[in-house]
Amino acid sequence: MNFLIITHAFHYELEGKYYAYAPYVQEMNLWLKHVDQVEIVAPLSTSLDKHISLAYAHHNISILKVPVFSLVGYKEKLLCLFKLPKILWTIFKAMKQADHIHLRCPGNMGLLGCLVQMLFPKTPKTAKYAGNWDPKSRQPWSYKLQKWILSNTVLTRNMQVLVYGEWPEQSRNLTSFFTASYFDYEKEPVNTRDYSRHIHFCFVGSLVKGKQPLMALELIEKLRQNGMDALLHIYGEGPERQHLESRIKDSELEDSVFLYGNQPKAKVKAALQECHFLILASRSEGWPKAVAEAMFWGCIPIVTPISCLPWMLDDGKRGVLMDDNNLDETAERLIHLLKTQELLKDMAGRAVAWSRFYTLDRFEEELKKVLKYREN
Repeated sequence: MNFLIITHAFHYELEGKYYAYAPYVQEMNLWLKHVDQVEIVAPLSTSLDKHISLAYAHHNISILKVPVFSLVGYKEKLLCLFKLPKILWTIFKAMKQADHIHLRCPGNMGLLGCLVQMLFPKTPKTAKYAGNWDPKSRQPWSYKLQKWILSNTVLTRNMQVLVYGEWPEQSRNLTSFFTASYFDYEKEPVNTRDYSRHIHFCFVGSLVKGKQPLMALELIEKLRQNGMDALLHIYGEGPERQHLESRIKDSELEDSVFLYGNQPKAKVKAALQECHFLILASRSEGWPKAVAEAMFWGCIPIVTPISCLPWMLDDGKRGVLMDDNNLDETAERLIHLLKTQELLKDMAGRAVAWSRFYTLDRFEEELKKVLKYREN
């Protein structure tokens, strides 16, 4: 099988191997175990960060390089007009030779892939929609267009669209799916937390406005103002780092909030095994791996109720659903919960049991079924 991937993820070539964002490649390597040849249409970059990157594990892989483009801003849209013909032609030629087309959505390349795939109705296809599929959520027009094309059973044939969560009255193209970070053999014993002394919180993810890392810091500040010995450990890099550093200094939180930057998976895992809570106040998510990974180790998530997160947390039985417009209420609830350790231990136990059901072993078994799918 010649397996084609259309993705906006930056790729890097080093010593004959191709690298990309580690969680994405870890997942794709499971797909690629079941194909003979791999072709990837994606942008290439030279800025490789080995802490958050991983190499593809396949003996027959090639990349068709395309330029980066953006649909945000007048200048970017104008430049896009000059780049599009080459990109669309590259995608078309690759799809013509493919036995299976795999789109990574939402994203700019995913949008173009959605358009070109309509010319190949007989070719088996999958789309991994890694964003928020909630029909009621506010999203960019390009995301809505991708969702509409992928759902349309006339324009999009022989397609399984893998989405996070279960949504009513959806197209037969859709398949409710999941993702995972750990194998069954990684189910080590979970550390029992002591919630009576120092309370460690962590943030894991890109330091961008959409994930609101500053809100995690503000929550810690409110908890400390209420007498809690709360500490925050932040893992990740991004443009919001400077704002965080300024806020830490201005609020004199140098001994309570720590920035570690991007770290290898092993160090993040060690942090999740020890921390009491994970804070992720995102404005938009698909299936946030940081949350599922925290739950795997008994680290209770504190998250905004978006996308499939209420389902992941069983409406608050496996974690805390926060109102990012009312941090005082969230702080008060946490203070109350910390007075009832048994309730927190039960919440952590439920989180562990749920997360450890969704392993990479189960993920691989399910994707085998997906790869065998062909429309009748």
